[in-house]
This record gives sequence, C-alpha cells and structure tokens, in this order.
Amino acid sequence: MSDELSSLIDAEVGDRAGGWDLAGAIPVQVLRRLGAAGALCAEVPAEYGGRGLSGRRNGELTAHAGTLCSSLRSVMTSQGMAAWTIQRFGTRRQRSEELTRLTKGDLAAVAFSEPQAGSDLSAISTTLTDDGDSVVVNGHKVWSTAAGYADQLVVFGRYRDGAAAVVVPTATPGVTVRPVSRPLGCRAAGHADVILEDVRLPATQVLSGTSQSLSLLTTIALTYGRLSVAWGCVGIIRSCLRAAVAHARTREQFGKPLAQHQLIARHLAELVVAEQTATRVCEHAAGCWDDRSTELSSASVLAKHVAAGHAARAAATAVQVLASAGSVDDGPVARAYRDAKLMQIIEGSEEICQLILAERALEEA
Repeated sequence: MSDELSSLIDAEVGDRAGGWDLAGAIPVQVLRRLGAAGALCAEVPAEYGGRGLSGRRNGELTAHAGTLCSSLRSVMTSQGMAAWTIQRFGTRRQRSEELTRLTKGDLAAVAFSEPQAGSDLSAISTTLTDDGDSVVVNGHKVWSTAAGYADQLVVFGRYRDGAAAVVVPTATPGVTVRPVSRPLGCRAAGHADVILEDVRLPATQVLSGTSQSLSLLTTIALTYGRLSVAWGCVGIIRSCLRAAVAHARTREQFGKPLAQHQLIARHLAELVVAEQTATRVCEHAAGCWDDRSTELSSASVLAKHVAAGHAARAAATAVQVLASAGSVDDGPVARAYRDAKLMQIIEGSEEICQLILAERALEEA
C-alpha cells in the first residue's frame, strides 16, 4: 500500500519541485489529490477512510516524499499532526467527521507558535472562551505550516483551567491567514501567520469538549511532528547522497572522476554514514510509536535532533561536492541546503532538543 502511495507521489511531483519552490506554492489540486488518496495523513485508520499505515511504513513514505520535495513533506507533517491530534483528543463523532474530511481531500494545518511562544509553548496566550453553545477564539499564531492551503486549522489555546485544541474552518468570519513572505526553506509549504479575532464556533468544535494539560496536549501533537520531520530529514540526506554520488561519478578533474579523489570519497562516505545513522534512529522511534512504548517521547526528540543535524551537514557536504553545479537556486542540492537548516528549528529547535535529552539523562542517572 505504501508502494502505491510512493508511486502516486512520484507521479504528482515529477520534476516540478524546483518550480514549486521558486513559485512559493504547490498547486492546490495536487495536494487535494494526494489528500483524497490518503497520502497526506496515511496513518489514519481505515474506518475513517485512511490507509492505516504503521509508524515505520508511514515514516518511509514520509522519507520518500522528502527525497523529492521537502515542501510537500512539510504539508504531510502538518496534515498528519492535525489528524493525530483529532484522533487522540476527539470524541467518536469528531473523529468520524473530521478525519473523514481529511481523507477525502480537505487540507489541514496545526497552529501552535505565537509571537511570544515559540520554543516556550507554555507562553501560549490564544484563548478559547465558552459563550453559551459557542466557543470564541482569539489569538495570533505564527509560522503555521500548510495554513496557506488549509480548509481546517487545529488551533491550540488556553481553555477553562487548562488548554484545548479546537478545529477552526479557515472560512469562518474573523480568521485571517497571512502567508509568510520569502521563507528561507520549504518555500512552497504554505507557511502562514493566522489572526483569530472573535472567531465564533459551535462548542462541539473543541476536541473532547474539555480542557487538558497544555504540556500533554502539545507533547502528543509534537511527537508526531518530530517523527515526521525526522523521516523527512532522512529523505533530504538520501537526495543529497544520490546527487553527490552521481556528480562524483561523472565529473572529471585532473584526469579522473571526482569519486577517485580521496577527499571527495571521504565526503561520500560521510553522506553514507549520515543516511544510515538518521535512518536507524528513525526506525527505532517508529518502533516505539508502533509499540506505544513509554520511550516514544524521548525517542522522537532524539530522532528529530540527530536526523536534522545530519541533514544540515549532508546538504552542506553535497553542495561542496557539486560546487558550482550545486549552487543553482532551483537545484535539488541548493534547495536541500535551505530546507535542512529549517529542520533544525521547527518542531523543537536544536537547542531545545538538547535540553530535553539532557533532562532525560539526568532523570535516568
């Protein structure tokens, strides 16, 4: 089944990723076709129209998309996070209605970060206020991936004595979506700021209808996102390895192919090590996901941290190997160089991941 979805992604992306990156947009009809085929949130169970992929198989599908287009993979991450949040916190009715929409072609995004709440999500100030049979949402979200395409937003905010996530259709009065201008990486991922001004919704749009612990709510959603980003970084590394090997095999300098120069061979070896290392930590985290292991949260942080770091270094190495041939803005290596840097920031910056891992080490010592 994942092979079928991989083939579909191949057909939809083709050689168009560079053009999408320069244009800053993926055609919406492409995203809707992939969404309706179940490719954007492939772990959604079959009872809701999804593909029911395991963590491992969904991870490999995500990595495959990442080899072709990190912007598309970013949309998959956001749609998957939205679906996972609904699946974990939604009522039976909410799961049936909302997840079915997402497997029929509707597009979704999650809205976490705010101007003063990036790494520190405890500083979220968006409010969800009960008003009779309605809930009123006010807040300002920033850098919401895929929000530029979304029909639905899963918005995280303070609710009653805790926090909650609420499903907000972007067509609702009071919702303003403002695209991020000229992002560094994943330029076609639909990054946008979201302004919510007295957005009135039926109270039934609040997932589970009750407040939750903010840390629990965000950690569960972020765990999916971190795994997805980590697998996407595996894809970036694989694309860089492929490009560097192809160039080193065919480009000649000083009378022999680049691959026969020891310093270039060293670069290729480093790319192999990066791909293998990132893949193995992602496989471990995916196994924790499938087993519902108590180690899952720390495994997802480790996978994201390791894979993002290797992706950034692998992209820099690939640019070095290709030299001027890798310095064209719409080329896969230059695109990977920009995209990979962004991966060290989103879903927990490199520094935040290090702090979490250090804290876990101290707890276990």
